Amino acid sequence: MSVLLQIRNAHKRYGDQVLLDGAECTLTADTKVGFIGRNGAGKSTLLRCILGDDELDSGEIIRHPRLKIGYLKQHDPFLPGESALEFLMRDSGQPDWKCGEVAGEFEIKGNYLTCPLQSLSGGWQTRVKLSALLLHEPNLLLLDEPTNFLDLRTQILLEHFLRSFQEACLIVSHDRAFLNATCDYTLDLSMGELTLYPGKVDAFLEYQQELNDHDQRVNATIAAKRKQLQEFIDRNRARASTATRAKSKSKMLDRLELKELSSEQARAVIRAPQVERRQGPAVRCRDLAIGYGERVVAKDISLEIDHGMRAAIVGDNGQGKTTLLRTLVQSLQPLHGDAKWGHGIEIATYAQHVYSSLPENKTVLDYLEYEAIPGTKNQTILDVAGAMLFRGSAVNKRIPVLSGGERARLCMAAILLGKANVLILDEPGNHLDVETVEALADALIAYEGTVIFTSHDRHFLKRVATAFVEVRDGTVVHYRGDYDAYLYMVSKEIDDEESRRRAEKPNPSKQTTKSSAKPVSAPILDERQVRKQIGQLEKQIAKLDAQKKSVHERWMQASDPSESMKLHEELTAIQNELQTAETRWTELQEQLESP
Repeated sequence: MSVLLQIRNAHKRYGDQVLLDGAECTLTADTKVGFIGRNGAGKSTLLRCILGDDELDSGEIIRHPRLKIGYLKQHDPFLPGESALEFLMRDSGQPDWKCGEVAGEFEIKGNYLTCPLQSLSGGWQTRVKLSALLLHEPNLLLLDEPTNFLDLRTQILLEHFLRSFQEACLIVSHDRAFLNATCDYTLDLSMGELTLYPGKVDAFLEYQQELNDHDQRVNATIAAKRKQLQEFIDRNRARASTATRAKSKSKMLDRLELKELSSEQARAVIRAPQVERRQGPAVRCRDLAIGYGERVVAKDISLEIDHGMRAAIVGDNGQGKTTLLRTLVQSLQPLHGDAKWGHGIEIATYAQHVYSSLPENKTVLDYLEYEAIPGTKNQTILDVAGAMLFRGSAVNKRIPVLSGGERARLCMAAILLGKANVLILDEPGNHLDVETVEALADALIAYEGTVIFTSHDRHFLKRVATAFVEVRDGTVVHYRGDYDAYLYMVSKEIDDEESRRRAEKPNPSKQTTKSSAKPVSAPILDERQVRKQIGQLEKQIAKLDAQKKSVHERWMQASDPSESMKLHEELTAIQNELQTAETRWTELQEQLESP
């Protein structure tokens, strides 16, 4: 497997913040890597260095001579009035039929292909940009948060595309479900170091926790030993007869160093507003129609959301999810009917327009003091700011210099300092890292109030939501099933559409002549050969089982992180080989037992 890209001894810092500290990594062809790390860790900076838009302070990035990078741009590269087909032809230089064929893989056809791109939603525009990437035939895709603002259907289409894409990918994302579905490797950036793990993100996070627990146990042992040595030194260094031994113990003490733990990094520990549990309907919609001016987005809406529910608004982009939320919070007037809230409701809203329109003349602390309930103690404000990773001098950062993720966390901190018993959250996980999204999910699950939210993060949706409201084809209804059922329904619709499209394509095999050679059947084993192979497999399985046990024991006892990683890779390889052998053994047993 050829090496496409190699990062060697990379160093990068901004002021006092160290982003890369001797980081090293090798990316090979055909590997799909999920890239994770805290907000501000340096993921986007590293991508810019790979693209050549930024430079390392020291170290090097070695690129294969035939490396061809495809980068999903976050900004819109479209010309005014340009259609999807016109953009694809201009961007790629490919003929219209080729552009239309590739666009069809993302269901871009008909009016979506010929209407002005500015009239399409962000999700559809992302589909067009992905089509453009494919037309350039890159051998390494760099995707920076590709699922932000993408609806479920577009995410699944993107997953299908990435799984069928035969080249390498490096994907920055906070969406664990998306990374698990598309990437077989995980790259983590923390404390300036890169760690490439041969497994999916869930397995890596589990491995990371196991490693951290192991290091904590080692630290506890070292701390006890240090205390024991220090007590000996304190008792004996003043006496001439034992001073030499005390000096020797002092040298031993100097060599005993505690391991630096990843858990010692700042973590987001989120506390939801403390409210009383209430009963009955929180909001009731009757004969409601929503939309803009003369344009009706959905009508005949009869909907009731009870106190304590965590209702997820689901549906494709452009169907009206945000329109429904805006109508519920009365920032948009209904076209017909009404949406009535219960008595004593206090609403807090978190939406994209909120954190993109923060006051530019305030610092983090100024803004939180202004948003907090009057009389809130300064220490309480600092505690909440710290929980959202604004610690020390970070509270004095001015809002204009904050990143998208920092602005999002600042708005969330302001909500936490309030006393709202209803939270309206539009894509709360966007711009948050994996760990902060997990902390937010924990807080919302513990929250006694009502939550109405949209999210395209499937892992987050499945954890948090207790009810689902579907916006589709001009209607809004309670979906009568769990999220797995909804996910299955959408996936089946996409699979059926792809099957139909494949069936419409001409089949080259049907155009061959009658003299074409017939496929050669696999050789059929007689009973003696089957029994012989079963015996060989049983010996192989027993041997692999013993190896697995031995390596697992060594892995659990390993104290060096590099040795631990090496043993874990060996363990994974043995498990894969064992699974293959057991599958073949089962097939042969079935063949032996069949009449």
